[in-house]
Amino acid sequence: MKSPEAQQDVSVSQGIRMMFYVMRPNETSFQTLEEVPDYVKQATPFFISLMLLELVVSWIRKGKPPGRLDDALTSISAGVVSRLPSLFSRSVELTSYIYIWENYRLVILPWDSPWTWYLTFLGVDLGYYWFHRMAHEVNIMWAAHQTHHSSEDYNLSTALRQSVFQIYTSWIFYSPLALFVPPSVYAVHLQFNLLYQFWIHTEVIDNLGPLELILNTPSHHRVHHGRNRYCIDKNYAGTLIIWDRMFGTFEPENKKVIYGLTHPINTFDPLKVQFHHLAYMWTAFWATPGFFNKFSVIFKGPGWSPGKPRLGLSEEIPEVTGDEVPFSSSAPYLLKIYAAVQFAMMLVFYEDTFADKAAMTQVTLLLRVCFFILTLTSIGFLLDQRPKAAVVETSRCLVFLMLCRFGHLKPLVPSLSFPFEVFFSICIAFWGVRSITQLASGLWK
Repeated sequence: MKSPEAQQDVSVSQGIRMMFYVMRPNETSFQTLEEVPDYVKQATPFFISLMLLELVVSWIRKGKPPGRLDDALTSISAGVVSRLPSLFSRSVELTSYIYIWENYRLVILPWDSPWTWYLTFLGVDLGYYWFHRMAHEVNIMWAAHQTHHSSEDYNLSTALRQSVFQIYTSWIFYSPLALFVPPSVYAVHLQFNLLYQFWIHTEVIDNLGPLELILNTPSHHRVHHGRNRYCIDKNYAGTLIIWDRMFGTFEPENKKVIYGLTHPINTFDPLKVQFHHLAYMWTAFWATPGFFNKFSVIFKGPGWSPGKPRLGLSEEIPEVTGDEVPFSSSAPYLLKIYAAVQFAMMLVFYEDTFADKAAMTQVTLLLRVCFFILTLTSIGFLLDQRPKAAVVETSRCLVFLMLCRFGHLKPLVPSLSFPFEVFFSICIAFWGVRSITQLASGLWK
């Protein structure tokens, strides 16, 4: 897709319409991949606007926000981590597609034909259905996808809770399209299919009437995110719910949905959110006797174990009562505000990194990525009230000052350099004292 300096900006009208997949073929057809706008990147202000709108509507209708601050920070953190690899290389989904197109294509469909556009719309959506279904039915794929399901809230921030590894298997299911659909057409629909799935992560929209028969809606997707027994492995749709109806995986919303994993992980640590199931699989692999059983740990369902069906036993899924209380941070309110402020400052540098990555050295990019991961880890430790949180936060603030001093991080407004140094020096002093106090307390015990 286009480099940042050559981006074709979308209008406000296009920005709104692209979030709901109602763009026209004649305005989103491009001859070359380089001409395709980075719609996902340009959707950032629309993500924020819709999240603010959801907040207002939820407050008016229910008298409370649509979720919790600690959960929202963790969801957005996962989204941040999932995008970091793209700072260094093009998406695997596009790279693999281009390779197949250049070496194995059978037919070349016209890039500017509406028929090609609509065929690709259906093809990408069908490919997503099967990828999504396999991500629930194949344990190694679930190890990545479970990140998205780990939130016990259901709001627009949940849509951003994405896996860093998911794209390394999803490309397989889109590959057949590369035999005849030009990469530029595929790249458009790959983005629109993703953007459409943002707005369906909400509880402020109820039933949409006749649209429920054809489209994937908030009601249908709430079921998909549920851990109630009737919700498990249902409603895999991306844009069209017709695939679930056709392949027998559709389930309407008929009871209160309790969100999250069947076995909640109870943490806000972004690395655990991303990798905990891989650690579980590693343990299960070595603990399971027999070569074929070990193979099954990887490629059968998450609920499988020797002697059980491929997808496990539904009766072993924990029952929900409807009174479950989501795991929440025990951190003081002021500490949560501090975490949110630090997170917001990191996001400014994060967006700046994507905007100016072409002008940065690989060393600067790598150091910035390490700082982003350290920041998210520290925030997770603070929210989890981990014993080493003060030490990690002290180290993070020191790293920030060092990166600023050597020019790897720069405030967008140069005049803010000194206030930043003062603020982070105060943070170092505060967290340093906390670290020393905790260490001394531990030694005395």
